[in-house]
Amino acid sequence: MHRSAEYDLIVIGAGSGGVRAARLAASRGARVALIEASAVGGTCVNLGCIPKKLYAYAGHYGSAFEEAAGFGWSHGQVQLDWERLKAGRRLEIGRLHGVYESMLDSSGVGLLRGRGRVCSAHDVQVQGADGSQSVLTGRHILVAVGGMPVAPEYEGGQWAVSSDQVFDLPLLPRSMAVIGGGYIATEFASIFRGLGTSVSQIHRGTQLLRGFDAELALHLQKGLSARGIALMLDTRVSALHKTAGGIEVRLADGRHFEVDVVLNATGRRPRVDGVGLAEAGCDLDQDGYVVVDANHQTTVPSIYAVGDVCTRKHLTPLALAQAMQVTDQLFPLDSPVADRHWLVPTAVFTDPPLATAGLTEEQAREQLGSGSVYTSEFRPLRHTLSASPSRTLMKLIVDGGSQRVVGVHAAGDDAPEIVQGFAVAMRAGATKADFDQTLGIHPTSAEEFCTMRQAVRHWAPARHTVEQAIEA
Repeated sequence: MHRSAEYDLIVIGAGSGGVRAARLAASRGARVALIEASAVGGTCVNLGCIPKKLYAYAGHYGSAFEEAAGFGWSHGQVQLDWERLKAGRRLEIGRLHGVYESMLDSSGVGLLRGRGRVCSAHDVQVQGADGSQSVLTGRHILVAVGGMPVAPEYEGGQWAVSSDQVFDLPLLPRSMAVIGGGYIATEFASIFRGLGTSVSQIHRGTQLLRGFDAELALHLQKGLSARGIALMLDTRVSALHKTAGGIEVRLADGRHFEVDVVLNATGRRPRVDGVGLAEAGCDLDQDGYVVVDANHQTTVPSIYAVGDVCTRKHLTPLALAQAMQVTDQLFPLDSPVADRHWLVPTAVFTDPPLATAGLTEEQAREQLGSGSVYTSEFRPLRHTLSASPSRTLMKLIVDGGSQRVVGVHAAGDDAPEIVQGFAVAMRAGATKADFDQTLGIHPTSAEEFCTMRQAVRHWAPARHTVEQAIEA
């Protein structure tokens, strides 16, 4: 084992947050080491956002072929080539690996292949793939190791696959049970239904997508049922059993059925095992997340953490924003990045998708004393001929005092593309009057956000200002 010269910043984990922090710090003159044992890009590039969105596109084409008939198109038998889809995904991810590695190299970041373990406030041990060991010393350490799927707790859990494994199933399943009710489970249920698989989604709660606006989540839930997903809510899995033909799913209420594949997507946890954080003095909470302050500094002043290892909002843009925040503190420029994490836009890439930015109605009612809700539900123009049952729901949440728009939500075709643009307006402090005075592009779904004139709900006089609610 040998000890290296000192670095200004040692980053463990080459996912979205780690790569962003390493590149920014290096561009500001810092000497940076980035440690990664696997492929660069982290969960987002390899096992999350990118491959999942590619498969979501593939699933959408299944329904698009059917909808085309309403517009006069006819076609022969449609069949998915599963192997070709998987090969295309691998090719694109390989291309992104090259892009990431090239950016790191051109930025002057030293990419070290191996597993990093924090030894002390300033030392990191690197275990190379070849068995070699070295110790790096740095003024600052940033931990960005991400998360991993939660293992099943029921009997026979070894027969379930995780979201990390589902992209490379040997065969496209004819039938699948998806266990979980969060966005990962719901997205994969929608994706595989679109690919032609018979899907049952099992969730112990009474409604999908806890934490999202409840009205939007219920709207999406109805849309998924209309597309043929068998939703089994308020239901628990007691056991899985391997059979000659597949996997038998046994439920706590005594029901049972057989499927080709079971996907367990009941949550993710921080990937802290073997990283040495607790031994180095960093506090972890009861769920294993690294405890950080508002500056993403751990209880050891020289050690910072960003991304899924320290936050329960597992979103790539949030990890990127946190990485920029840490870099600005350690290697400042004149104009630091402002913290606007209350406004993080996010999406559920189901078919149809859901997108949201800002406060849900439930959060606004709790945090703001007065406010108004505007909604519009309609059948999109394209589906007047497609025969699809899909409908769109759009929703604005407005603070009663300042009249600022504090929540923008949509469930329907193109919702993520639409909400991203309105999130910019929200960050700039747009009011309901600003929305009303903006001309819409006709005919589009997006114009509905500019034409909602009549509130459907109000609530009581203000106890807090919108600024106080945002800080909360």
